[in-house]
Amino acid sequence: MKHYKIAIVGAGPAGYFAAQALQNLQTEELQFSIDAIERLPTPWGLVRSGVAPDHPKIKTVSKVFEKIATAGNFRLFGNVELGTDITLAQLQEKYDAVVIATGSHLGKKLGIPGEDLPGSISAADFVPWYNAHPDFKDFSVLLDCQSAVVIGAGNVAMDVARMLALEPSELDPTDTADHAIEALKKSAIRDVVISARRGPEHAAFTSPELRELPKLVHTNVVMEKGDIQAAIVRAGSEIEKDTKSNLDAMLLISEKEPTNHERTMKFQFLATPVEIKGSGKVEEVVFQKTGSDEKYSIKCGLVITAIGYEAAPLAGIDYDKGKVKNIDGRVKENLYVVGWAKRGPSGVIGTNKSDAADVMKLLVEDLKAPKDAGDINDLLGAHKVITQTHWENINATEISRGEPLGKPRKKAADRNELLSLGGL
Repeated sequence: MKHYKIAIVGAGPAGYFAAQALQNLQTEELQFSIDAIERLPTPWGLVRSGVAPDHPKIKTVSKVFEKIATAGNFRLFGNVELGTDITLAQLQEKYDAVVIATGSHLGKKLGIPGEDLPGSISAADFVPWYNAHPDFKDFSVLLDCQSAVVIGAGNVAMDVARMLALEPSELDPTDTADHAIEALKKSAIRDVVISARRGPEHAAFTSPELRELPKLVHTNVVMEKGDIQAAIVRAGSEIEKDTKSNLDAMLLISEKEPTNHERTMKFQFLATPVEIKGSGKVEEVVFQKTGSDEKYSIKCGLVITAIGYEAAPLAGIDYDKGKVKNIDGRVKENLYVVGWAKRGPSGVIGTNKSDAADVMKLLVEDLKAPKDAGDINDLLGAHKVITQTHWENINATEISRGEPLGKPRKKAADRNELLSLGGL
């Protein structure tokens, strides 16, 4: 029997699905010990810190992660940062293979004047702030204005806009961070514009997300019917199924009887942002109508860009266009990459499953004789490591704190508190 040790860096969906793929490839002759190394004290990646709190169904995939984690050949090493607490070279020496599953968490920039003004932020900062990510608990969001503009045409842009345009008490039964609920309840924002550079037929929203919008009970959702009809004409008869589904959902929104709520979420298309203006802080965004010279501006005090993500570079790995340089997931000698770090921020959580399975098959094909190079614990010494047991303590405490409040959990956002809840 051959027994291999595999390290997975990043305990988000891509990391867990890579571990699951290895578990599925085990035979009597081929066995794996899997160590997941996670920078944060909490696992699950974007399922914990990226999914919108008012969409709890998406988070049920965490049950799959817990099954993988308790299968008997998986260890969690939380609160361990690659490059600080341990190096990539050390992992490559200790393990038969190392899998990078660190995702993409840096927000892409627009590259326009005024983007660095106070009041101009990235969804890559705003989303973890309202999701209780420990790195963002003290992040400051300016909510003292009437209008906000969200730039982007994907589900992240829609999540961000919805969080700003909801009646904040709707977040009380969710696991939104306490500090965010408190701030949003004081928010002066009543008008939110979602702005897309291209037409509705090119938007990267998904139709289930669009179909949820008319169900918002305290928010007017506005799309111009003419915009959608023109997009349907442009899309023509050879339209892809997903695009048709999206346009059908948008048409329904545009034809909905107008409502008269205090809060409004409005979509605009074919608008390219060219400048953010303001004296000391954001005061307006200048747009150019895509395909023409016509310019106009929208007064606002907050701009959130949701135009994609890039992977944060790791020492010893080559990057290209915000992704780890790889061929089908192979990086270099005994080093592999899966998930967003491999292919960029595309697809839904489930996309990572097939992607990881394909890369793990290659990894297994490449394996040589097993190493015997000791254990990662030899390198970590007295460092405070969150194991699966510690994480289960944190998880149980958060759930029990949430229960009397009618929440799925009450998240801790402070790193030291998380360590202490774990029992460290």
